[in-house]
Amino acid sequence: MGTVFLRRLSRWQAESERAGIGDLYLAARQEAPGVFPLEREEFVRRLVDEDTGEPEFDMMVAGDPALVGCVYGFRVDRDGDWWRAFTDVPLTIDELTTSRQVFVIAALLVAPHRRRQGVATRLQRELLARHRAGLHLTLLDPGNAPARTAFQSWGWTKAGQLTPTDGTPPREAWIAT
Repeated sequence: MGTVFLRRLSRWQAESERAGIGDLYLAARQEAPGVFPLEREEFVRRLVDEDTGEPEFDMMVAGDPALVGCVYGFRVDRDGDWWRAFTDVPLTIDELTTSRQVFVIAALLVAPHRRRQGVATRLQRELLARHRAGLHLTLLDPGNAPARTAFQSWGWTKAGQLTPTDGTPPREAWIAT
């Protein structure tokens, strides 16, 4: 196994790399059916049409030199559109987000052959170091035990759950302060 290099992508670079990021998502999805609810095309559409347009969008990728990992996120304001996609934000989460800047990790993907090699740890650490928000948040599918274990090992804690307004199942809200 060769060395893995990290690099930051701008929103425009992320859009131009969407095919490779979509392939990475597909590989991760095939390894964990049911955990990644979107089809590849919908994931790429959401990345390009929605996520890259969010305030302070930031992405880190890992390569060896092929793309083997990706993490991205953005800042969300408590009264912004991102929160309106959920019904009844639990009081514990609402209180934490009222007076703080919140940076959301929207996706963290690692190629199956590069898992358990510290790639995800490096990616999330580097992304969060760039964003000194008062609160970092990510949403996990309840059945995604490997992600839950990873975020716990990084010091994140479960703060409750958020239920999307689109009828999809609730997601666990994990935070790091």
